[in-house]
Amino acid sequence: QTCNKKSPQEGGVPVDERHKVEECLRQFNCVPVWVEPLLFGEMYNGFCKGVLWPVLHNVTSVYSSRPDGGGDKEVNDTASFQTTKSHSKSGDMNVEETLSNVSDRFTQYQMDDVAMGTIHGDGGKEASLWAAYTAVNRKFVEIIVQCFNEGDLVWIHGFHLLVLPSFLTRRLPMAKIGLFLHTPFPSSEIFRTLWCREDLLRGMLNADQVGFHLFEYARHFLTCSRRLLGLKYGMIPDEAGGHNLAIEMNGRHVAVTSIHAGIEPPILSQVLTHQSTVDRAVSIRNQFKGKVIFCAIDRMESLKGIPLKMLGLERFLNMCPEWVGKIVLIQVGISAFERGDDYVRTKKETLAMVAKINKIWPGTVQFQECSEAEMRLPQRIALMRASDVIMVTPIRDGLNLIPLEFTAVHQDALTEEGRSDGRRRGICILSEFSSSTRVMRGALHVNPWKISELANSFHQALNMSIDERMRRLNTASEFVSRVTTERWAMAVLLDLKAVQKSADVGMYSGAGLGLGYRILGMNRGFESLDASAVSKAYKKARGRLIFLDYGGTILSNDNLDAFSRFQVATKSRKYTVPTSAMISTLKDLCSDKRNIVFVVSGKERHSLTETLNDIPNLGLAAEHGMFISWPTQNTGQKRMWDSLVPDTDRSWRSIAITIMEVYSSRTHGSYIEETEMKVLWQYRDADPEFGYLQARELEDHLSNVLRSFSVDILHGGVEEGGYVEVRPKGVNKGVVATHILKNVPKMSTWEKVDFLFALGDDHCDEPMLSVMRQVGRRAIDARRARNHESPLPPLPASVALVDVSSCDNYVSPSIATFTCTVGKKPSAAANYLNDVDEVQEFLDTLVKVSTRNDRFYSAVNLRELDNNAVISPFIRPNTTTIAPATQGGMFSNNRSLNAGSRSMSMGNFHVASDFRKSEPAKVSANLSEFLGTMEDDDDDEDGIFI
Repeated sequence: QTCNKKSPQEGGVPVDERHKVEECLRQFNCVPVWVEPLLFGEMYNGFCKGVLWPVLHNVTSVYSSRPDGGGDKEVNDTASFQTTKSHSKSGDMNVEETLSNVSDRFTQYQMDDVAMGTIHGDGGKEASLWAAYTAVNRKFVEIIVQCFNEGDLVWIHGFHLLVLPSFLTRRLPMAKIGLFLHTPFPSSEIFRTLWCREDLLRGMLNADQVGFHLFEYARHFLTCSRRLLGLKYGMIPDEAGGHNLAIEMNGRHVAVTSIHAGIEPPILSQVLTHQSTVDRAVSIRNQFKGKVIFCAIDRMESLKGIPLKMLGLERFLNMCPEWVGKIVLIQVGISAFERGDDYVRTKKETLAMVAKINKIWPGTVQFQECSEAEMRLPQRIALMRASDVIMVTPIRDGLNLIPLEFTAVHQDALTEEGRSDGRRRGICILSEFSSSTRVMRGALHVNPWKISELANSFHQALNMSIDERMRRLNTASEFVSRVTTERWAMAVLLDLKAVQKSADVGMYSGAGLGLGYRILGMNRGFESLDASAVSKAYKKARGRLIFLDYGGTILSNDNLDAFSRFQVATKSRKYTVPTSAMISTLKDLCSDKRNIVFVVSGKERHSLTETLNDIPNLGLAAEHGMFISWPTQNTGQKRMWDSLVPDTDRSWRSIAITIMEVYSSRTHGSYIEETEMKVLWQYRDADPEFGYLQARELEDHLSNVLRSFSVDILHGGVEEGGYVEVRPKGVNKGVVATHILKNVPKMSTWEKVDFLFALGDDHCDEPMLSVMRQVGRRAIDARRARNHESPLPPLPASVALVDVSSCDNYVSPSIATFTCTVGKKPSAAANYLNDVDEVQEFLDTLVKVSTRNDRFYSAVNLRELDNNAVISPFIRPNTTTIAPATQGGMFSNNRSLNAGSRSMSMGNFHVASDFRKSEPAKVSANLSEFLGTMEDDDDDEDGIFI
């Protein structure tokens, strides 16, 4: 079926005839994506070819917005290409061709590959091009969602759809998405010049598999992900016991593959034996009878290196005049109108050089320009069959199948019958900057920038022995025959199908807005903290233990930027302190006699005491738990500190610092951070790759030198830049949390904890979250075993398993345990809060629960106030003192207990000694009013929050 000719105003396929195209495509199980011509023009010619294409091929310039240096010239965005002199045949340079109407295929937007504004800006015209690019990607999403069925694989091709995975995962989070690039991928230094670099990278990384033709391109992609997004990559084990190269991205693994595509020899054989192909090849041979034919098929753009090829030919003929008149170069130029000024400039240079060579050696170069539609597979095969040598000499190129097609066409030269024509055929001259160079080992590899190599390649191809020619052709044929297009596609799709992606939608969660949207790999059940459930358990509990991190949890992080971090580390900038509202909330929490609250921080002791020393009954743990200050009512006085581990030998510090100074001197951007008990070598401001290598070497160096000391050497924080830390052995937040838990009976009158809450925000808090979660899980498993219930599923892999059985005697069998991290990210915690503000709101909720319980009493409670037979088990702030360890034990408790009473309806509660002197408490008028202030106390299912 055919479509009516489109009008110049409308362009593309007329709307009323689109159904004809859809019917034709339906036979091939294809569905079109209809895009308005002007929008497609902005997306394809403007952004893809004008911005992405040069950057992906390592081309960028910051010196002018015009190739002629006229940066101040005004460019008419609605104009088409300039008028230039050109002709399809060499030697005729006087025919003017107006390019403004040369193609009605979206040539409205003139873009140059060195335009500063387009590549390096994000406002004005370039902003509209970016909007067009994202809009077209969204159109693909709509069609994919309509056609998608469960279990389908989504395979995206080309740099035109790099952000499609970002939009697609929002709609189909469980789909397995592959992305394959057929272009090179630039180094990080080139790619980072794009203003939209992060959006493009995140878009690619929202796929489950990213493929390239060469590992060279994959390596650049890995480096960009490391340098620009701070991501780690490596060989990740799979379910089959093997290992795959992958990038760790928000709890997910994005597989990175490199498999070069092939061709389909059977299809080429059919075309090759077709009579029209045979006739065309014979015609070309007769036209240049008796000559060795070199051929080249290139797009008319600077990246294809056509002028360099002409220079090589010119030098060869100057060096070997005996070949003049015996060779001919057929250069086919495919019109590349979308390249704008680059096309015009390349065509002008090519025609000039062709004219120069033909003027000296007439008939040596036959140049012909044609459209892509005029050089399809049949035309290419005929030209290749007639040619003896193919030349593919780009200065930067991605997938180029012409060398593979040429080899397949001349495979018959390996037989006696094929060699009977006496031709010196079957050799490829191939640029080392083309992807096919890695797989075409039999070709003559050249550096197109080195003109002498190009000239020498002509000489080699013409003077090569038959034996060497056959060996080279046989070597090249091996890949062509073995790796077909079908086999390549099957290999990539099998890798995509093998991607480990859980069928459980609860394992993945979305975060971010717009192009910042990303899929997070989460543990099953990882969800926002349910404040009402925690409040309910909090209200019922008699003995509560609460662990809070400091920076990033009860106050915003100091890590604002690189300079601020450096100032904090070198103590030239004051730490951020908690807000007055947070201080007040902590005081209220600590005033509840059912609570034991600890702030566990990596900060030094003086940093914590400066801000938190005035809070009564607040416990502190500094430097990841190395120092512990037990809860005390004596505010404003110097706090007493215990050490978690003995601190007898500090001679290791000077040794570690000396070694670190050596690495700092040769790693720019690194520095040493010292605290009272640890030494860190920070390389977050250094080159990421070099810094990481230096850190690994430093880690090994320190391990060897300090092996006789009781220290731990840690390499962590790679996502934030990275550090190497040396600190006393056996110190982390998980160890100090269990130590505090075991000492709860010495700090309170309740023997066991029945409410446990741990809250942190970064990797330093993960040991504490892991340990506390396991403590709660052991209690639940014991309960379920007693009730003959089936065990719960194993804890997720993010929980670092340790032996916490020593804590069993210090927790209640009915303990309620909650672990939470700040920020939605992979964690050992079971729940999350979004930010510090939500932490404030949540802690305020707990305070309200405590306050509400103290304000409301029933009439029965009031009648029992005179009954002093039952003593409240809770410690009073004006009668309790917890001091550091003495010879008699770790704590000496000096309590004077006031009387309380037991409510027949409420259980234990305490009443202040001056209750009758204080303002009367609110008395419930009836039972409904009294019960209206309470929530249902029915037990929930065990394990919901663990």
